[in-house]
Amino acid sequence: MAPRDQTGGDGGEVDPEGDIEAPLLSSGSSFFQDAAYEDGEGDEEQRRRRRRFLLAGRSQSNTTSQVALVGVGVCPIESLDYELIENDVFKQDWRARGRGHILRYVALKWALCFLVGALSAAAGFVANLGVENVAGAKFVVTSNLMLAGRYGAAFAVFLVSNFGLTMFATVLTVYVAPAAAGSGIPEVKAYLNGVDAPDIFSLKTLVVKVVGCIAAVSSSLHVGKAGPLVHTGACIASILGQGGSSKYHLTCKWLRYFKNDRDRRDLVTCGAGAGIAAAFRAPVGGVLFALETVSSWWRSALLWRAFFTTAMVAVVLRALIDFCKSDKCGLFGKGGLIMFDVTSDYISYHLVDLPPVITLGVLGGILGSLYNFFLDKVLRLYNFINERGQNCKLLLAAVVTICTSCCLFGLPWIASCKPCPSDTQEACPSIGRSGNFKKYQCAMNEYNDLASLFFNTNDDTIRNLYSAGTDDEFHISSILVFFVASYFLGIFSYGLALPSGLFVPVILTGAAYGRLVGMLIGSQSTLDHGLFAVLGSTALLGGSMRMTVSVCVVILELTNNLLMLPLVMLVLLISKTVADAFNANVYDLLVKLKGFPYLEGYVEPYMRQLSVSDVVTGPLQTFNGIEKVGHIVHVLRTTGHNGFPVVDEPPFSDSPVLFGLVLRAHLLVLLRKKDFIHNCTASALDASKHFLPDDFAKRGSGKHDRIEEIELSAEEMEMFVDLHPFTNTSPYTVVETMSLAKAHVLFREVGLRHLLVLPKSSKRAPVVGILTRHDFMPEHILGLHPFLFKTRWKKVRFGNSAFTNLF
Repeated sequence: MAPRDQTGGDGGEVDPEGDIEAPLLSSGSSFFQDAAYEDGEGDEEQRRRRRRFLLAGRSQSNTTSQVALVGVGVCPIESLDYELIENDVFKQDWRARGRGHILRYVALKWALCFLVGALSAAAGFVANLGVENVAGAKFVVTSNLMLAGRYGAAFAVFLVSNFGLTMFATVLTVYVAPAAAGSGIPEVKAYLNGVDAPDIFSLKTLVVKVVGCIAAVSSSLHVGKAGPLVHTGACIASILGQGGSSKYHLTCKWLRYFKNDRDRRDLVTCGAGAGIAAAFRAPVGGVLFALETVSSWWRSALLWRAFFTTAMVAVVLRALIDFCKSDKCGLFGKGGLIMFDVTSDYISYHLVDLPPVITLGVLGGILGSLYNFFLDKVLRLYNFINERGQNCKLLLAAVVTICTSCCLFGLPWIASCKPCPSDTQEACPSIGRSGNFKKYQCAMNEYNDLASLFFNTNDDTIRNLYSAGTDDEFHISSILVFFVASYFLGIFSYGLALPSGLFVPVILTGAAYGRLVGMLIGSQSTLDHGLFAVLGSTALLGGSMRMTVSVCVVILELTNNLLMLPLVMLVLLISKTVADAFNANVYDLLVKLKGFPYLEGYVEPYMRQLSVSDVVTGPLQTFNGIEKVGHIVHVLRTTGHNGFPVVDEPPFSDSPVLFGLVLRAHLLVLLRKKDFIHNCTASALDASKHFLPDDFAKRGSGKHDRIEEIELSAEEMEMFVDLHPFTNTSPYTVVETMSLAKAHVLFREVGLRHLLVLPKSSKRAPVVGILTRHDFMPEHILGLHPFLFKTRWKKVRFGNSAFTNLF
């Protein structure tokens, strides 16, 4: 089998009860079976066909395993090297390290965690500060015009400001950093599983993510900032882990210490947790989010560093919030960084409250699975439109923002005015940015409850819905209209070519859903409608994202009330169980839709029917221990392989024997250094004197050398190079009779890129193939063995009814 560039993911426990339903293969899947799977090479027409296939959003996922939809652009992808390359240069470097070197290495890990936490907190603060001030100024101007009775001018200001902010974010994303589109969580999840792509963590992606997120959220689109902040934290971690950005000459020598993917992976995991901590001021929730949702590999030392990182986020945010309490931050002060005051100091619930709560969880699971279903269909439509070019991306964003603005401004007119409550401590009507009592078109002593929901930032609307003692402030018809509108606006707003998150829109929609259920069946319960709103958000999050522990802790940290823990746990367990019966969680759907070759933590049952030899294909490209330069150049130019077995043959050994594995990146270093020998004889070269460990250090994410950039003379092409000092002499190997299921466990648990397959008989060649990430993809396996498609196991679903057939 050709050593293609698809690597293994991180380790994790095998879940035999996971979702084992294989994706469907269409009749056109034979094209992918015959296509070249090397990274970076192949027929250009096949590349264009694969790109069209991926963007068109057909029912099957990307089976090429070499391109994926990153943001709103199709990019080549390759795998990460989590395995330590134990060659002579590496061993000599480790032998030369003393106690001081190791102490500096450990100290730098903690220093980088501190910097990631502090910078992620600063990014979250800037995002909240920007949204509160930009959106606040828009709402103040619009409200003042409404107060003066100039409704047409108010609508014009509202529409133009939303249009301008949306187009600014879209133009910035489309023309500067396409990888910044969307939430970024699928990209982070894929990276931590072992899949790398250009620019997903670049400096320009970081800047566009923060600036574009502020503009998009301020434009009243139903998008959130939690997902973009996760991506932002990962970008900060990746940039620091590689010593800065050499492209923009922003580098620091003392940071250039993490020259391998394993250390960078740990740092990016901490950055992802810091993003959630910055978005919701939930440090423990951030750690659990990284553990439960995005990471594929975990260990106790990483848990401790991730907790330290998120703790730094909480400390820095607290200091920045205290600074803003002195009225130095404009309109900022009641945004998402402030915990929601949702209930009284004491919450009591009884056995009679369980039926409404259980109903809330069941319906939340159904609504969450429907949300994922509709979102998947809309994203496939958007991908089809975005394929048409940059102008279509801009046009799509323009249409969505205009329709959203019309809905937000027009729907409150159908609500009737309500008299201001006499016992409220808040000004009624509230004139300006936030408040539960928006005047809109009503008289001075009245308020429009639907406008109070639509004409606020998402954070302020959530606070209004969560507030205790507000059972009579919203009419049931207004809550119903707001729920339906926010449900579908959240679906249609996500997928545009701008930074956007799903977390906050789902929380907002769930809060309206909870209020609605509380109004309908709340008479049978003693719970407050604000508490129903909190449980509604929990139910919809569990039904859509299927996170349990992390969502539970985030909700508790948001509301600052531990007394809700039993109810939150009950709702989460019910909604997740119900939703799992219909489809996968939203992030798994996005990873599959984008075409990332994600290596799952469970083994497909049909893999136990196959041995590794059943998926190994040829031809296999190997190198001799002492190889001719011209032959190496030819192989590198004509293939995209990233790992090559090195085999010693007579006279260097009694019989052909596997010496190890050499990487493409290391071969490029040897060719660039031009340290060749004239004859095909064993060299006395001391590699440590001619090469430094930094010469073989991993470059930044998405950055790779190219063979076309190396110029060699005809004389040099006839020379030889000794590969022995640069070959990994201890690669992971399996015998060809091992079951594919066991190989899958080894591949993912260890985090491999290449897994060599050895023959059962010593009379054959010393190596018969290489297993890579692609070989464990269900599409590849079922393409080679179609008979397994009928015998694959499917996760237990509800019976075939008209409703379930919809999914």
